[in-house]
Amino acid sequence: MSEILTLENLSMSYGENLVLNNINLTVDSGQVIGYIGPNGAGKSTTVKIMLGLVSGYTGTIKLFGETITENSVEYKRKIGYVPEQAEIYDTLTAREYLTFTGELYGLTEKEVNHKAAKLMELFGIKRVYDARISSFSKGMKQRLLIISSLLHNPDLLFLDEPLAGLDANSVMIVKELLAILASKGKTIFYSSHIMDVVEKISSRIILLNKGEIIADGSFDSLKEQIQEASLEQIFNQLTGFDQHEEIAHEIVSVIEG
Repeated sequence: MSEILTLENLSMSYGENLVLNNINLTVDSGQVIGYIGPNGAGKSTTVKIMLGLVSGYTGTIKLFGETITENSVEYKRKIGYVPEQAEIYDTLTAREYLTFTGELYGLTEKEVNHKAAKLMELFGIKRVYDARISSFSKGMKQRLLIISSLLHNPDLLFLDEPLAGLDANSVMIVKELLAILASKGKTIFYSSHIMDVVEKISSRIILLNKGEIIADGSFDSLKEQIQEASLEQIFNQLTGFDQHEEIAHEIVSVIEG
């Protein structure tokens, strides 16, 4: 097991708004990190900084043992990313899109086509390999994004709500896939608001709130510390949100007039 990712005193502000406050974190290979928190907690900002998409932070980031800078490019070849809301080139066909993204990661057109055709078949969408992405359903686009993130066999995967729009069979495939990749030493950052999935697939859960890490450990260790039965209950207790029942009742009363 080797150290894949280190954040030292990572802070980030947008104007007067402090988004990340002195984050310190070390992640080893083979870990599936459930990276969770309320909206605005700083999850997406952390990931975008590590991907080199956001600058202006303070602190140090090391990926694969090397400190990243604004000019770093090579480390990105070892990273796969499925964003929550992807800007996908839907005038392209799936073949064209995967060739484009694969070549960005250093693969040849032949290598991309060999892998992509097989992956499209395994994900049940080989029939639309040469169809324009604009004709795809949300679930088909999501499967395409997952394939795109895996083509170059990355060592570090960032997945933001990767199961959104997937059918039950695809969800089972992806969950099993993540377990196999982790067993082969791949490191996975998994961000989602679906707590029961995070609870089941994560070897380690990191809870971010108001730009700070407020919990870090396996689900079993957090359950023992917080004395709650589910990750959703742990999440609600630590983030201070306990109004869900009251608000739901008020919504019903408004609906009923």
